[in-house]
Amino acid sequence: MKTYQFFTILITVCSILNTQAQNEVEHTDNIQLDTLYANEKKSVALFFPSAIQQGVTGTENYIFTYNRDKEQYLGLLQAKRGEESNLLVVNTDGSVYSFILKYKEKLDQLNYFISKTQSIGNQIPSIKQAPFQEKSVQKFTDALYYPRFCAYLMKQERRTIGVRNRSYGIKLQVKNIIFENNELYFVIEIENKSSLDYDVNFLDFYVETRKKGKKKSLQKLLKSPIYTYHMPQKIRKGQTHQLVYVLPKFSLANDKRLKVELHEKYGERNVQLKIKNKHINNPD
Repeated sequence: MKTYQFFTILITVCSILNTQAQNEVEHTDNIQLDTLYANEKKSVALFFPSAIQQGVTGTENYIFTYNRDKEQYLGLLQAKRGEESNLLVVNTDGSVYSFILKYKEKLDQLNYFISKTQSIGNQIPSIKQAPFQEKSVQKFTDALYYPRFCAYLMKQERRTIGVRNRSYGIKLQVKNIIFENNELYFVIEIENKSSLDYDVNFLDFYVETRKKGKKKSLQKLLKSPIYTYHMPQKIRKGQTHQLVYVLPKFSLANDKRLKVELHEKYGERNVQLKIKNKHINNPD
């Protein structure tokens, strides 16, 4: 999928070069690209002046997510420690944006409002742009909806679905899975019953496919979140922490399951959780 997206973006860039004069291309090459900073602890919000059509990062340690089912002006950026990379975004009005990506432990800015003047060029629009009016206002209110709805879900006293695992005194539990607006909300609880504080490195979701045959094997596909709420950096000994992960809607066949991996930053107390397809296919 990453390769397919990269070549799609490459075709887009070629169309830019074909539709601009040579002097404009040379000017584009000399543009000083803006740098965006991200890490694995927080989601950095990018608000574009028009809806996002495509977006791709140069390396796997940077993740850019946006709603592919309906047009949205908001994209979310997260990163794992590694070398710098780049982000290329094409909007539905044909405008193209390019940024340098760098990992940073402490983020000074969590929200970026991208202006049209930051566009490096324009391709021939493949989708007719809808009028701004009330529709675009709704796109921006989506950014406010996520934290409010996630906070509401964490306050609800619901019976847990019984998916949990405990290792090294660290308990990882999925309390509930909620389906809303073509998205799946995972309410997660991490409990530290050990005698040491637990520094969170990352929490990842994977779809595992179990291959049958003489040589049984597993294939893993990372599921990138649309939004994360209340993601902790540290869970002190004796404390319990809740958070919410939001993923695009998906379902699983009988030979697939969802795997949740919690990794410790300064240690090896990693905890894994396996969720059967029945829980994914039958959320609240």
